[in-house]
Amino acid sequence: MDSGNLAWSVAATALVLFMTPGVAFFYGGLVKAKSVVSMMMMSFGALALVGVLWVLYGFNMSAVESPWAFAGNPFSDFGLANADSDTLVGATYGATFAIITVALISGAIADRAKFGAWMIFAGIWATLVYFPVAAWVWGGGWVMSLGETFGFSTSVIDYAGGTAVHINAGAAALGLALVLGKRIGFQKGIQKPHNVPLVLLGASILWFGWFGFNAGAEGTFGLLGTPDSSVGLIVVNTLGATAAAIIGWLIVEKFKDGKATSVGAASGAVAGLVAITPSCANLTPGWALLLGVVAGAVCALAVELKWKLGYDDSLDVVGIHLVGGLIGTIYLGFFATETGLFLGGGWEQLVLQVVAAIGVLLYSFVAAWVIGFAVEKTIGFRIKNEDELAGVDTVVHGEEGYLLADRT
Repeated sequence: MDSGNLAWSVAATALVLFMTPGVAFFYGGLVKAKSVVSMMMMSFGALALVGVLWVLYGFNMSAVESPWAFAGNPFSDFGLANADSDTLVGATYGATFAIITVALISGAIADRAKFGAWMIFAGIWATLVYFPVAAWVWGGGWVMSLGETFGFSTSVIDYAGGTAVHINAGAAALGLALVLGKRIGFQKGIQKPHNVPLVLLGASILWFGWFGFNAGAEGTFGLLGTPDSSVGLIVVNTLGATAAAIIGWLIVEKFKDGKATSVGAASGAVAGLVAITPSCANLTPGWALLLGVVAGAVCALAVELKWKLGYDDSLDVVGIHLVGGLIGTIYLGFFATETGLFLGGGWEQLVLQVVAAIGVLLYSFVAAWVIGFAVEKTIGFRIKNEDELAGVDTVVHGEEGYLLADRT
């Protein structure tokens, strides 16, 4: 890797790592004031634990020699003792994806989860779900090889994580939300964000970091600056789709609720970022703008599903990440440059995108439900009702997010 690619790879890695504190701020602002520490700690806990597990064995599991292997050998280079410098840079970049995927799940169980139980779930889920799925999608596994398996002329497109990150996290969030059950007083309007500026700050950090998320691979894999590099397309799509999604969300929100809100703008931005993640290198800018509008509008409607279907996804991980990930992944089947159904291709791309998305969704959902159920039935995952009413922060962490006056 030359010096320019190396420098960008390190910078992109830092950008993506910064996204997990962005998630912490985004989620932290959305919850009650007496839950903000707990919410942010789940992101920081994921950062710490998954970072360690990835270095020890997760990176080894993220590549396979056979398309039908479950995962790589975790002990093939335990602790990355023998990896060269370029490999270590790539491994660190990959770690940031693993970390944020786990952190995203936590939004579904806000206000009611034990921190220790969350950490146990995070470690097991990362090991049994994220590390293998990363191998399936990017490391030579069945998703990456699906086109060849079907005898198609194309392959699954997931440039930066529509399946491996967002569908994966969103499906796990749904499974875990079902295990923990509903918050006390669950109904529409149960709570309002306690700190809207914090929500906007978190969304802004996510958008900032997402340029490393989407364009980072162009340096990590030694492609930045080459004549056929798609980095220009990637960055303009990351800007355009996200901006368009804000508009799509706000339009729906205005018609639905009568007001366009700043939280809606932040949520729309995240929905657009989610949708463009798998498709950033395979859509022309115009189709990326359309994707953004569609993702923003549909996700604005999808977040209402929890009230109709009765699952308590506290911070709309399902409505934004699962639905947005599905939209961005399947949209490629219609509009991917040259291979999409409406742009010169046949049905092959669409079939591949749907099979990959559904496969990852089902595996992640079932695994998260089983792991969460096991944790709940052994050490307990959900805090007591009286502790939920008192506030997770003081009960679990012995801290308060805000001390507005001297109480002594």
